Amino acid sequence: MAKNTKGQELQEQLTWAFPHIGKDKPEQAEKAFKYCEGYKKFLDAGKTERECVKEAVKMLKKAGYKPFDSRESYEPGDKVYYVNRGKSLIATTFGKKPLDQGLRINGAHIDSPRLDLKPNPLYEKEDIAFFKTHYYGGIRKYQWGTIPLAMHGVVVKKDGETVEISIGEDEKEPVFCVTDLLPHLAAKQNERPLKDGLKGEELNIVVGSLPFQDEEVKEPVKLLALSLLNEKYGITEKDFFRAEIEMVPAVKARDVGFDTSMIGAYGQDDRVCAYTALTAEIDAKKPVHTTVTILADKEEIGSAGNTGLNSDFVLHYIEDLAEQAGVRPREVMRKSLCLSSDVNAAFDPSFPDVYEGRNTSYISKGCVLTKYTGARGKSGSNDASAETMAKVIAIMEEEGVYWQAGELGAVDVGGGGTIAQFVAHMDVDTVDLGVPILSMHSPFELASKLDVYNTYKAFKAFYK
Repeated sequence: MAKNTKGQELQEQLTWAFPHIGKDKPEQAEKAFKYCEGYKKFLDAGKTERECVKEAVKMLKKAGYKPFDSRESYEPGDKVYYVNRGKSLIATTFGKKPLDQGLRINGAHIDSPRLDLKPNPLYEKEDIAFFKTHYYGGIRKYQWGTIPLAMHGVVVKKDGETVEISIGEDEKEPVFCVTDLLPHLAAKQNERPLKDGLKGEELNIVVGSLPFQDEEVKEPVKLLALSLLNEKYGITEKDFFRAEIEMVPAVKARDVGFDTSMIGAYGQDDRVCAYTALTAEIDAKKPVHTTVTILADKEEIGSAGNTGLNSDFVLHYIEDLAEQAGVRPREVMRKSLCLSSDVNAAFDPSFPDVYEGRNTSYISKGCVLTKYTGARGKSGSNDASAETMAKVIAIMEEEGVYWQAGELGAVDVGGGGTIAQFVAHMDVDTVDLGVPILSMHSPFELASKLDVYNTYKAFKAFYK
């Protein structure tokens, strides 16, 4: 074999390219595939943020976690959790180092783009009953037409009883859908910009077409739909004003590709990071630093409200931890390190123009470290410092985690936000880390199993 030239040796020493895991370490596929079986079950069980919290609590209780009590004292290795209004959650494993040496915070979100029912949703038109919807988060509206939808949510009745609704996930149950025009009649619609292929007020969901049998009744189709809901759940039309009901894709998580190397499912942004963070949290036994694993709501609409990260529920939790330990919260946060665990856009060869190839993430090259998000001139972003990047990269490389770096699209083309800016606002060093996703925010997103597994490995190393 010919000896490398001086230039070749220097090139090997000084340049860098992120390797494809399947080429560099093919034996890792078996572990990744096995790990992702649990992830698929989590996706199917958690189609909404409330359902994700319920599933997470089941997992935490099984692993020995107890509800957090601010009046208790805890020892290294103790495991607790706190549920915020049924829609967000924090889990903690107490570490060996005192709290004033900082926390290891990992924040993912469990809300996903969807169609929410309006407060007064049910109506009848031309002998068809419909639900009116208001879309939630950044969707491409045309993608939500003519796909099977399931109905999930809660209704709080007048007497205070909370009723949980789930229709469309079992194969024996009906599904629902938004209609669209046939191509034969769509000449005028075809002239619309793609973003208006289906307009917001056209995202009306078909829920019935048979009438209630009474000639004296107005809107008999609507009445039959209401009577069926009342029969199953004991609710009336007025109860919709006391409800949170989401219409989500009625599809199960599935393996994708001849090689089954990818997962296709609804809601992988950001439940892929929620599951990997949660399992890494559970697997942390006696970490050096106390962990704070956050599954947050409302990220897709700016982390708003008291279950989103742009509120003080995490701050108050950390204040409770600090008070227990007899230290000042500001000392805790100043020395803490946070991973804002969110997905990034994987390079799609079918649409190369919106990416800048040297600074984007790719399928099966590992978890993606995103130094900054935002839009245009990094507006609305947390921009991680060199010191923070160095710390996180060192943690991953010490444990053999495959990682890569990326931005969310080319400059002045892409842009988006995460929870990072809100955690950083608490004086915590923060950087985004997550899974590259194809078809992000669509009803059926794709993720590489190798990337999912390495994200879990990154979080596990972070908590070690």
